[in-house]
Amino acid sequence: MEGNDIEELWAMWDLWLPVTQELSFQKFIEQSDLLEELKYDFNEKAELRHTETQRPFVFNYYKNVLERNSKRYQALGHLLAQYIYELLEKVCKLQKVYIPPEADKEPRSFFFMSERALTSHHSVLLVLLQDHGVFRAGQWSQQAIIHHGLQHGSQIPCIQMALQAHYDVIVLNPNDNFVDLKMEKEWKELLTQNIGSSSLKMVQAENFFSLQQPLQCIPKRCSNTPEEHMAYIWDYFISKTEGKDVAFIVHGYGGLVFMDLLVRRKWEVMNKVYAVALIDSEHHVGHQLGSDVQLLAWIKHHCREWVTSPKPLDKPAATVLKKEFPIVSAGTEKHNLAPSSSLQSIFKYFKRALKAKTTINFSRVPIVTRSSTKRKQSA
Repeated sequence: MEGNDIEELWAMWDLWLPVTQELSFQKFIEQSDLLEELKYDFNEKAELRHTETQRPFVFNYYKNVLERNSKRYQALGHLLAQYIYELLEKVCKLQKVYIPPEADKEPRSFFFMSERALTSHHSVLLVLLQDHGVFRAGQWSQQAIIHHGLQHGSQIPCIQMALQAHYDVIVLNPNDNFVDLKMEKEWKELLTQNIGSSSLKMVQAENFFSLQQPLQCIPKRCSNTPEEHMAYIWDYFISKTEGKDVAFIVHGYGGLVFMDLLVRRKWEVMNKVYAVALIDSEHHVGHQLGSDVQLLAWIKHHCREWVTSPKPLDKPAATVLKKEFPIVSAGTEKHNLAPSSSLQSIFKYFKRALKAKTTINFSRVPIVTRSSTKRKQSA
């Protein structure tokens, strides 16, 4: 995909934006019992605005009552996660895949992937791995979605660019690690459709906002942690793809998770992944990779990082602490805006890296040298 193509796709954001009543966020809220507290929808610029005042989201809805305002913000975040899941399926045409597949009678996590991600050959597979936090699949930052819009906080522009460039896509869900039974019960009551009594809705909402019960968390098998989630999807999905070149975009803690995968699945990752775009990453090469010469050589040639910086986009921004591979500015000083700010540059990097990709494969077989040959002959 050429630079101009990326810019055109970025400018055409509003063409895919679900402004129809069927996919509007407001209709999503109307199905819950929180319509009065959350009168918000996304406008034609994909910005979250109050449906009556057209003003941005206001946290202090209940005047100076922190706990109730935090509960309201939590409810908004939960609804946003469900809404973006729907956009991934209905707008981006991705498939929702539960893991582990056989565990249909216990709490389990899931991720999203394009229809031919595991079957089509000789195409690029792009894997998206976000930072740690409350946000789920399809989100770079919940805060950025709320305050800056879907085009900055969601992964949908990135997914659209990838699909437009004929990439296949896997969207990970690394923060979906457990289910809280008490909160699940509250969500189900709040999201019940077609409740006739408005007074009942008000009572249910009040109960939710005043909820002070202890958590009852059950871990999700194969997804207890972001690292376990990543390793499982690598082992049972990504590693099974044939004839594919794999690229990663990782943000924040996602960089640490990727380096963990690289250490655990060293030879597989080095042979299959051709490029990694790290964004303001929390990895630590010294602690995670140690002095492994092969791993250090691999990241030097296959990784590039975009970091928050006052410098213009793509200007060198290496520091004394980080110099293992090329590091450039993300074009912003805000961590939660770094993915959207650097996105066009990342896709250009992927194109160059794929074009320059060598055919050399890493192998466990040691390289034969003259000295080793002499030792073998004299034995």
